[in-house]
Formats: sequence, C-alpha cells, structure tokens
Amino acid sequence: MRVFITGATGFAGRHLVAACEAAGDQVLPAPPSAVADLTDPAVVRELVREARPDVLYHLAARAHVGLSWEDPLGVLAQNVAMTANVLDAVRHEAPAAVVLSIGSGEEYGPPETVPTTEAAPLRPQNPYAVSKASSSLVARFHADAHGLRVVHARAFNHAGPGQEPIYAIANFARQFAEGIAAGEDPIRIVTGSPDTRRDFTDVRDVVRAYRTLAAHGEPGVFNVCSGVTHSARELVAALGEVAGVAIDHQVDPAKVRAHEVHEIRGANDHLTAATGWRPEIPLETTLRDTLAWWRQT
Repeated sequence: MRVFITGATGFAGRHLVAACEAAGDQVLPAPPSAVADLTDPAVVRELVREARPDVLYHLAARAHVGLSWEDPLGVLAQNVAMTANVLDAVRHEAPAAVVLSIGSGEEYGPPETVPTTEAAPLRPQNPYAVSKASSSLVARFHADAHGLRVVHARAFNHAGPGQEPIYAIANFARQFAEGIAAGEDPIRIVTGSPDTRRDFTDVRDVVRAYRTLAAHGEPGVFNVCSGVTHSARELVAALGEVAGVAIDHQVDPAKVRAHEVHEIRGANDHLTAATGWRPEIPLETTLRDTLAWWRQT
C-alpha cells in the first residue's frame, strides 16, 4: 500500500516506518511531513495531493504531558489544527484512504472503572490530554459528516529503544546507562511519584496495532494498550534486575506532577476482538532493549 506518515521522524513514527517497509508498503518520503508546517491547511493539502495515500497515519503532535503545562493553549491549538488539516486534506484529495488518528489513554482522565474501555467518558486532566480528546472529536466528526474511514487509536504509554528521555522508561534507562558507565555502586536513580501506575506497551507492539487497525479499516475508537500497569518503583526495580546492579532510588518532589491520575489502565478487548491483535513483547524485553540502546548511545 501507499502509506503516508505524519510524525515519521518521531519515536513511534520511526518504528512505524520500519514496520511498514519490512512489510513491503511503499512509505512515502518522510522529509516533507517532518519539516512542513502541518498547521497550515494549504501545505497539508498539497502533501496529501502529492502522496495519494491508501493509508495515512497521523502521529504528528506535541506529545508530552508535563511540557504541555508550559504552553497549554499552544498545545491545544496546534494538535487540533494538525488533525483537522490532515482530515480535511484527505476529504478533498484522498477520500478513499484509511486514516489512523493517534490519540492517547490520557483522554479518559481519572477512570470510573479500571480497566478503562472505549465507552468511558472523557475527563482529560492536562492540556495534552485535552488536545487529544478534542482531536478525537474532530476525527469522529469527519467520519460521521463526510464518510471518511477514520480510525482513532487511543494509545496508552509505550516505550522502547530510541525514545526521548522526557518519558519515564527512557529516562530511567538513561540514568542506569550513565550510572553503569560511571561505575556507580549503587546506581542512583531519581524519579517523580514512585507509585502512580501506567499501562506500558512496547512501541513495536503499538505500531503493529496501528498497521493491524489500518488493514482492518473500519471506523471506530480502539484502545491500544497492554491492560497491565506498573509503577515507577516497579520499573526501576525491574531495570535493576535487567542490569544486574544495586539501586539507590530517590524521589524528587519537584518531579511530582500536579493533578496526577493515580492509575491509567486500558482494556484492549475491543481491539483484540476486531483484529486479533495482542501485545507480544514482554516488559522485560522492552526494558532490556531500551537499556541496551542507551548504553550504545
């Protein structure tokens, strides 16, 4: 298939490009989507006109919860504008394409029940989550009003080799790699809240879910998640076991976020029933591969 990916140079985007190429898809050139201003509707429409994709994966976003508090209006405006521009461009230039709109488990906010299903109400608790919840409404509007084949994937936390250290597992793995290189014993690891729990999936399983949803092609909302949560305390301990080192785990109060949701855990039953997808890569492998990547960087 002809595949166009916004955000192709990002963390998940690079893994998605690799997965598509390995499967024989024609991945359209990444540089235009990497450098173009996707908040400009004319630019996006020209890109889609030239690409004529069978599938468009919309991953581009300002995507960090903590940093979104520093520019809440900018995050909301840019993420919603990019989504609206991509969908409007597809409506005019490639109406038969499947669009995979990437959302977030953060859209749900404090869960009424755990695990959280796609039927749960949206109560976003940070600017990034508000932008993703708003983008999901834009995506569903285009499916309902214009008949586009839009699939909205609510991806929960994902991790793996190549992720920026502003995210939890990558940050912890980098600290381990630096401590090992410095010969520390024990290795000092600093985190924020040690007991908030998040649902982590290996990024390679996540992009496999994206490709599976694109092949399925039926509009709807799907959680992409493992259905299992881990705390920072557990992740640090597991990384210590993978690395075979002693740990001095310290909590920095300045890293504890306001309005933190204690546990975010999704249900992936809807995705599994529709496509047969299940997570395959165990957390230990994710941690080992991420640590190895940082030790080589």
